[in-house]
Amino acid sequence: MPDNNTAHISPFDAIRKVDEEGREYWSARELSKILGYNRWENFNQYTIPKAQKACEQSGQAVADHFRASTKMIKAGKGAQRPTGDFKLSRYACYLLVQNADPAKPIVALGQTYFAVQTRRQELSDQLARLPEDEKRLIHRSEMAIFNQQLAEAAKNAGVIQPQDFATFQDHGYMGLYGGLRENDIHARKQLNSKDKILDYMSSEELASNIFRAAQTDAKLRREHIHGKQAANQTHYHVGQKVRQTIEELGGTMPENLPTPEKSIQQLQREQQKRIERQQQPSLFDEKGE
Repeated sequence: MPDNNTAHISPFDAIRKVDEEGREYWSARELSKILGYNRWENFNQYTIPKAQKACEQSGQAVADHFRASTKMIKAGKGAQRPTGDFKLSRYACYLLVQNADPAKPIVALGQTYFAVQTRRQELSDQLARLPEDEKRLIHRSEMAIFNQQLAEAAKNAGVIQPQDFATFQDHGYMGLYGGLRENDIHARKQLNSKDKILDYMSSEELASNIFRAAQTDAKLRREHIHGKQAANQTHYHVGQKVRQTIEELGGTMPENLPTPEKSIQQLQREQQKRIERQQQPSLFDEKGE
């Protein structure tokens, strides 16, 4: 019977590795086996060169995505011998599955997997380059969606009344913020009575809360948790786990992150004004001037 933690892991995720510098990579030999190639020579002589050519034609440096390496494989009588391999980037894997034998059933799965994952990475890179104010606006919109989904999962678990949901939310905050409830966080940020704490969070703080909400939602649904107390404890423990991860990564605890000077509403108004200015026709653009 498969392990519940690994039953739904993609075979392509299962062979993903991380080097000493934290960079992900895949072994070409391992990828060839998953794609259904019985002979490495066929993959190495035909598929890899085609993928490398596609990489070059896309304007990318082949060496950045196909790094030649050597790995030890078993030989006769327990001995080992060196054999050639490639350390592949995610993009290299994408190109390889695009150029692999389409008759092999798992190739289509690989094409979908790496296309989706490559696009996710592109979006992540684009988001990382955005100014802080724009990242705050995006994460705040995402937070609203995840909170709505979490509220639905909590309701299914038996958290019905508004006061019960407020208590449920407090348990998530207490786990993530080291015991602080929503009102405590509000006071710590020195906000006015009508201000919402989510509107005065940095993009980093919002991202931590998105992760808390998403993982609690998933756990409530996956484990069919029922009862207000059980739901509250689930939210608290997920918040604790997110906090533990931040600590292990050497990050700043969410309660210690700086509070932005401008609210989300102020940023939205400023953005709307910029859009309106861009839409205004210029007198100097009129014909016949």
